Amino acid sequence: MNRSTLSLFGAVAALAAVTGFATVTAPSGGTGTAKSTGTAAARLPVERSGLLCPAPSSSDLAETAYTSFTPGGGAANAKPGTAELVPVTVAGKPAKKPVITLKEPGRPVTATANGGESPALVGTADGALAPGWAAQQTTKVSGEGAGRGLFGLSCSAPDTEFWFPGVSTAETRQDYVHLTNPDNSAAVADVELYGPQGVIKSDAGEGITVPPHATVPVLLSTLSATKVNDATVHVTTRAGRVGAAVQALEDKVGGDWLTASADPAPGVVLPAVPADATSVRLVVFAPGEADADLKVKLAGANGSLTPAGAETLHVKSRMTASLDLGNVTRGEAGALVLSPSEGTRRTPVVAALRVVRGLKDKQEVAYVPATAPVGARSSVADNRAQGSVLSLTAPGAAGEVRVTASAGSQGGAPVTRTFKVKAGATLSVAAPVPTGLKGSYALTAESVSGGPVHAARILTLMEDRVPMFTVQPMPDDKGTVVVPRARNDLSVLDVRARD
Repeated sequence: MNRSTLSLFGAVAALAAVTGFATVTAPSGGTGTAKSTGTAAARLPVERSGLLCPAPSSSDLAETAYTSFTPGGGAANAKPGTAELVPVTVAGKPAKKPVITLKEPGRPVTATANGGESPALVGTADGALAPGWAAQQTTKVSGEGAGRGLFGLSCSAPDTEFWFPGVSTAETRQDYVHLTNPDNSAAVADVELYGPQGVIKSDAGEGITVPPHATVPVLLSTLSATKVNDATVHVTTRAGRVGAAVQALEDKVGGDWLTASADPAPGVVLPAVPADATSVRLVVFAPGEADADLKVKLAGANGSLTPAGAETLHVKSRMTASLDLGNVTRGEAGALVLSPSEGTRRTPVVAALRVVRGLKDKQEVAYVPATAPVGARSSVADNRAQGSVLSLTAPGAAGEVRVTASAGSQGGAPVTRTFKVKAGATLSVAAPVPTGLKGSYALTAESVSGGPVHAARILTLMEDRVPMFTVQPMPDDKGTVVVPRARNDLSVLDVRARD
């Protein structure tokens, strides 16, 4: 092995071990294998993770619960670590709020904040607490009108690109995209809007500066005078990286967070449509140069069926398409599965659902983005003894997952159950609860066998006969990274790293 090859390997291995965000892949058209002396690549736990949580609410009636959690079962020789979430600056000054510090895997820690001045949070985890680190932000806003409801999201890692189908600039909506910068230098972001007719022209969304360790909320309706019910937001950065999430506020049905869709793909899964959904609206966007023709399926308890009158959806290139599905579940919990129509090209798309529960003045809305599979492992924090429902969908072959309810934040012993999901079906179950639970707890799902399973958690809190609810997807936590062994010859490999 020559000297330059050794240097390249050292750089990649170091990046993988420290950040957990490096991958090594075969070049396009290659065989996908390395020249090896007999030792394969290793999958190792990450040693550092980062998360960002947006400012929860501007309402004085807001009650916010924060939960930080790392699953147990990490590497036996992992060094002890810490996971800490701290407030970003507000108006140039550090916010006076408590720091949330996690010190051990397997048991969540919590904190609360009230009112409309709670800041965004940024944080890092290292050592044994880095692989699979998760944080949840759950806010209840009582009252009526825009801003009322249960707002939940899993805090996300910073990145350089996000897609948010399902936003709106209509008079009845106030949608804010929150941009949070975790780094020591300023980030510069562009916010693009696409409606049913294509790009919505605006100069106001270009070159938005997000100062170091700060957050910037952008009201989407201020970017253009064009009013559309269904639109797609594309967030990219010219410099640095940000965390991004959309807070959608509606006049009559409350609001919730809309998190980014899974990466564009020809087929997508939108899990966790409740059995009692009274209105479901699908929003899809094709970011490439080709149109997409999609089959629409509802994966229910016993398999997949085609919604009457909504069998297919044509999505024009760089135009937002929508489909009103009404009460598509008809009393049976399920998931929407989109795939290319027969005989058409496999065009990547992003998608999201707007889901309403309740009737008349007792309605509540939540948003469900397209979600990647559970993969090796995924966690969601802030589950309650009552009101937590786990939704598992196997869009292809049958799959099996192992689900662990962690110890409670104030006491209780973990419980583990295994669930088998039928091919093309959705299994909706009350989430397992720790023995002797005190406080809240986390759920961790791990793939055991079979085909990919897509998961999400529905959290419901009833208040004044309003089914306040929020849905959190559970994609792979990327707690491990593939690192080539030192004896492999990397001369045939294309090494890519991402933030």
